[in-house]
Amino acid sequence: MAETTTFPRRLILAGAMISGLLLALAVHMLGQRFGLDLGGLWRNDPDNFMPIGSAFAWWLIAAMAFVGGYVTANLLHSAASGRIPQRMRQFLITIGVLFLAGAGQAASAPNAIPTASGVLASLAALGLGGVMAFCGAHFALRKT
Repeated sequence: MAETTTFPRRLILAGAMISGLLLALAVHMLGQRFGLDLGGLWRNDPDNFMPIGSAFAWWLIAAMAFVGGYVTANLLHSAASGRIPQRMRQFLITIGVLFLAGAGQAASAPNAIPTASGVLASLAALGLGGVMAFCGAHFALRKT
């Protein structure tokens, strides 16, 4: 019987956090391209009580980071024992590269958001993505 190897839990947690964080930032960049502005909740506009696009952007970034951390932790745990087929690995790598390439293309376009608020929104997305990716990875590793 073949011996199963496992990655250290901290290595899986770190990899899942980085993956979830990158996914959250990619979603943030793509969301800005489609008009989902994180900073809309901080504006004092009397016409709009609560911009739905801003709330949707926050929830989307948090959900993608959580799901990204959870799925990556499960995949890393399974990959160490050799339970992921080669074709599935290649498919996941291809999807990840295409998604990050799309986010890079979206980030290179001119931005309509002022620079200071864009930087603050990106830092907020970075913080939210990091926390939610950690939570997703922690829950995934807790059940194993």
